[in-house]
Amino acid sequence: MKKFLVVFATVCIALIAVWLPISAKNAEEAAVRQALEHYLRGHATGDGEHFKKAFHPEAKLFWMREGQFSQRTSADYIAGASGKAAADEAQRKRSISHVDITGNAAVAKIVLDYPNALITDYMSLLKVDAEWKIVNKIFNVEPKKK
Repeated sequence: MKKFLVVFATVCIALIAVWLPISAKNAEEAAVRQALEHYLRGHATGDGEHFKKAFHPEAKLFWMREGQFSQRTSADYIAGASGKAAADEAQRKRSISHVDITGNAAVAKIVLDYPNALITDYMSLLKVDAEWKIVNKIFNVEPKKK
């Protein structure tokens, strides 16, 4: 009986040792996804408040347009929010396709499948003051053939 109890206790401790890090990782991923969901809701609704919740105030966006390097601040990006959903919102699809976290840094890939374009966003996030924030966004736009 003692041997059984020792084996049982050892198995329980091993399971807890495996479960705790997985649980913490899942909680961090959920927190990262919460920031990304605010970003997606900003697109869906046109409400800049969602973007404000997603982006760090010092965040920047970078992309290539017609072969030229382009950039803007997150404040400029947020200021461009229309305040309303796009006319073709019902046809737009958005998804978070990948999240990778190491410590207080994370990256995510987001796909925006719109009627006229397929947009791929790559986000860099940092955990700042206990909140995950997008600090950098790069993206590619692939126009769709009509």
